Amino acid sequence: MKLLYYPETDSLYIDLNSGSSEESLEIADGVVIDFDAEGNIVGIDIDNASTRLDLKTLEAVNFPALLNQMGWTIKVA
Repeated sequence: MKLLYYPETDSLYIDLNSGSSEESLEIADGVVIDFDAEGNIVGIDIDNASTRLDLKTLEAVNFPALLNQMGWTIKVA
C-alpha cells in the first residue's frame, strides 16, 4: 500500500495494490474508488485532501508488529 500526495492538485491517492484501475466510482464529492477488472478495490482518490484530512500526521496502528510477522518493511521516501 502506498499513500501518494500531489500538492499541485491537493489530492491524496491511496494505492492499495499494484493492480490497474478498470473502473471508478465517485462515492462522495471528490472521493473516487478505483476497481480492477474483477471488482476489487485498487485505490482511493481524495480531492482537496488538505481541507478534508489532517495531513500533518500519519499514524499506523499495529502495523509494525504485523509487518514484522509477515517479513515486510516500512519504506520512507
